[in-house]
Amino acid sequence: RRHVTVSLSGDGGDELFGGYNRYFRGRTIWNRASRVPPVLRRVGARAITSISPRSWDRGLAVLGPAVPARLREPMAGDKLHKLAEVLAVSSPEAMYLGLVSHWGEPEKIVLGGSEPPTALTDRAKWARLSDFTQRMMYLDLVTYLPDDILTKLDRASMGVSLEARVPLLDHRVVEFAWKLPLSLKISNGSGKWLLRQLLYRYVPRNLIERPKMGFGIPIADWLRGPLRGWAEGLLNAERIQQEGFFDPAPIRAKWDEHLAGRRNWHYPLWDVLMFQAWLEAS
Repeated sequence: RRHVTVSLSGDGGDELFGGYNRYFRGRTIWNRASRVPPVLRRVGARAITSISPRSWDRGLAVLGPAVPARLREPMAGDKLHKLAEVLAVSSPEAMYLGLVSHWGEPEKIVLGGSEPPTALTDRAKWARLSDFTQRMMYLDLVTYLPDDILTKLDRASMGVSLEARVPLLDHRVVEFAWKLPLSLKISNGSGKWLLRQLLYRYVPRNLIERPKMGFGIPIADWLRGPLRGWAEGLLNAERIQQEGFFDPAPIRAKWDEHLAGRRNWHYPLWDVLMFQAWLEAS
């Protein structure tokens, strides 16, 4: 007799109903930044990055309650540096690309490489949406969701023979969601408004109205601690040079800054480390 366990995933809810912070914060940042001349934005960006993320975190912690709630989040210093990187961009799409990219100019680390057109960079592949927030949601739907979220879900569930289903990605739900006005998805700085109204009928509000929490692991700390030796071996400059795939200079620069605590570069470093680990095992 065969037994099948089915897991229901909520993946797709953020992309379809406006759940990610960048949908309302990104729009606000761009609207405010676009009113400031580019030269002043560049000056402001340099001022922000002149202070290390760790120093920002310490300073904000000392100020305590006087600091706006949005700056009391974990890794606020890194987020401020990320903000500085996108302040001087020329378009909202360029800002979005900066927010979701690990390596700003990936062709500079791959020897002889060039970044091919993708759904993120090829305007011919974009849906005809006049609203910037909707364009971000669309781009997440066709890139981040299938290439990251659903890939991890499939690997994790199939790794333990678990059948996973994604009911929010039923084509009828997707079609319904895209017919809704944005005001029914994002309202008063809160995403997934319509889904929340539905849940309020069945679930106590105190179980819903909580900060969004991901499933991140402390890779940044591990790379400075128990994984440091493993990473150092894979990121050795001579080794990278001999392999002939990457330019070791920008990679080592980020690695040194990460180890010194000046920046948290675990995302771009992890990308390289995964390739290096695969290359070593192949």
